[in-house]
Order: sequence, then C-alpha cells, then structure tokens
Amino acid sequence: MNAIPQALEEIDKGKKRIQYRLRDWGVSRQRYWGTPIPVINCPDCGSVPVPEEDLPVKLPLDVVITGDGSPIKSMPEFYQCKCPKCGADAERETDTFDTFMESSWYYARYCCPGNDTAMLDDRVNYWGPVDQYVGGIEHAILHLLYSRFFHKLMRDEGLVKGDEPFKNLLTQGMVLKDGAKMSKSKGNTVDPQGIIDQYGADTARLFMMYAAPPEQSLEWSDSGVEGQFKFLKRLWKTVTDFIAVCDKEGETVVLDVTQLDKDGKKLHHKLHQTIGAVGDDIGRRHTFNTAIAKVRELFNMMEKLSTSLERSAQGRALKHNVMEHILLMLSPVIPHITHQLWHELGHDGAIMNEPWPEVDESALVEDSIQYIVQVNGKLRDKIEVSADSDKESIEQKALATAGAQRNIEGKTIRKVIVVPGKLVNIVAN
Repeated sequence: MNAIPQALEEIDKGKKRIQYRLRDWGVSRQRYWGTPIPVINCPDCGSVPVPEEDLPVKLPLDVVITGDGSPIKSMPEFYQCKCPKCGADAERETDTFDTFMESSWYYARYCCPGNDTAMLDDRVNYWGPVDQYVGGIEHAILHLLYSRFFHKLMRDEGLVKGDEPFKNLLTQGMVLKDGAKMSKSKGNTVDPQGIIDQYGADTARLFMMYAAPPEQSLEWSDSGVEGQFKFLKRLWKTVTDFIAVCDKEGETVVLDVTQLDKDGKKLHHKLHQTIGAVGDDIGRRHTFNTAIAKVRELFNMMEKLSTSLERSAQGRALKHNVMEHILLMLSPVIPHITHQLWHELGHDGAIMNEPWPEVDESALVEDSIQYIVQVNGKLRDKIEVSADSDKESIEQKALATAGAQRNIEGKTIRKVIVVPGKLVNIVAN
C-alpha cells in the first residue's frame, strides 16, 4: 500500500496525499430565508462587496410569500441600490447563503451571547471545544467536514484556539417503523404529540432510551410504549404506597447499614453496584438502555424484598434510600415523574439540581458470596458462604448439599473444582 507511492515519490512521478470527498461548494441559495450575501452586482464593476460600515445586510420583514421563488426578487426597494465603488445604479444580491454557512460555527457563537460588535470573544476559548457532539448519520460527512473547515479558518484568523471543534462524536441511529426509516414521503411517521397526550412525555422518552443503544436504529413499537407506561405506573404506585406505610408507622430513622439483616445488606450492596454501573453507562458509554435496565433490576429486587423491609424501621430507611437513588438515576431520562416523586419523598428542591449519587466503596464489599454447586457440569444446588471462607470449607459445604448428595451417591469423587466467587464443580463417576 505504501510501496507504490514511495517509489513514485523517489522518481518524482507522484506523491501520496489524503483526498477528501469535499468538492467545490456552491453556497448561494435562491430563497428568502437565510443570511443575505453581502454583495452588490454592478454592470461596470462586477460583484462588489458591501462596505463594512453598511453591514449587516438585513432581510426585509414585510414580504409576501407567493410560493413562486424568493419574494425579495420582486422587491426593488430592497435590491435597487448604488454601486459602492463607482456610484452607478446596481442591484443588491438577492440570493442567501446555504444554511451550512451558519450551522458550521454556531457552537462557537453560542459561547458569546450578547456580543453585538464581533463574531466571537474570549468566552469561546473558555467554553470550547465542544465536549460531546451528538448528531444523526446525515451529519457524518458534510456538516462535520464543514464545521472543521470553519473552525480551522477561525483558528487561522485568531478567533479561536485549538485545531478541532469537537472532542467526542456520538452518531445516533435512525427511528424505524416496520423496518423502514420514518419519513413523511413514506407516510410512516409517528406523531410524538399523540404519544405525549396519551401516555405523557416521560413514557415517550423512556421508550426511546430503553429500546436501543443511541448509535443503533430504533424500531418503533406501540406495545413497547405501553410496556414503559406500565413500568412508570408501577414506580409511582410503589413510591406512594411506601409513603402511606411510613405515614402509618409515624417514625423516621437514619439508615444504619450495620443494623441491616442479610437481605438488607444484599440490597444495599446491589444499590451501590448499580450506581457505579449506571454512572459509567450514562457518563462514558452513553448506553442509556443498559443504564435503565440496571435500574429496573435494582427496582425489582427492592420490590421483591418490600414486605420484609417494611417490617422494621431500618428496613424502611433502606427502602427510602434505595427509592431516592432510583429516582436520581432515572431523572435524566424521565425528569417529570421523578421530580414529582422526589417531592413526595419529602424533598423541597428540584431533583434536577441534585448531585449525581456517589458509590459507597465499603458497600461493595460483600459479607457472603453465593456459589453455584455443579455435579459433572450440571447445576444441582446453591450455597452461601462467608466472603473470607477458605477453599476447603467451600468444598465441604458444597459436598454436603442435598443436590450434590443425590447426584454423587454410589459414585467416586474424582475432583472438586472451586472457581472463586462463582461456582463449585464436583467431578464424579
């Protein structure tokens, strides 16, 4: 691959270079809505730039849209003018710039609001470059290429520092309906307003975030929307039912992890394990679907233990703590219901202003570990042992289980394999 260009360079017959797909760019558009091209067309002088003191050129607002081309082409009060170079009668350019001329550097202009004397100021270097760019596949070539072109031009002009406009790129997938990309021409679009009216905006958001990773295509499913709506109703009912229980008991205690029973400690461990995993899914991997799945797994575990938790003050304190963290982890996806439930749990401020939950590293240290017991590779039982148990005690406990005893009776034990933290496999024949 490199030998041929290298040989051509040595004999001065060619050289290797990178060839982009970008070609000459026609930036003018025959439409009203856009940025006016600041040029005056003079019959004697040709195309003459509008003098700096006459900038910016502003579009007239009293236009009549007829559907037959740009309305300013039929407005002599706009296009008739004098040539700034020779003073002869001339015409102002009625074409406007391609919208890429604005969208290619908006990220820099957004950093400098209120500046009406210059394109950019020092704030662009404070805020830039963009940490995370999210865009559709249709942006993957032209828009991003134009943005890099503009950024390097602004860099060369001293308006910005740095070589690149964006640090990271996430290209999101398309929304499909019956296997085809949604489009008006195909008539297969789904109006989100109907979903919002029937189920609420949170349901629509939760479905779209849960259905697929952001970089993959999402297949729209009405049944999937209904499923997420049912989950939100479960979440609402669980929180409000728990509040009723707490009101009935009439006591509030501070969570003391050392007083939790075995199930409580497992749930506490699961909570902080989930906080760490969800934080990584959202913050680094951007896999919102797996983040939601992990929160729902925690929610299901909490519901399964709900009856036993509500019997004691410490159990209720733990459940309250777990529900708070579930709401915090789901708030970026379903901000409306989590905001309301956050208040129901006794908080005054908005959940959106709360810091992201932190992992308690001590909670990740388990007191006990569950092992699967296998006989000749097949699951026969389970055991739970202390986290500091040695290999010999784990083997003895596994061999003593009813499942193992039934399947090794009358056989010779050839080997006992202990995989730390996972399983015990008894080899017998």
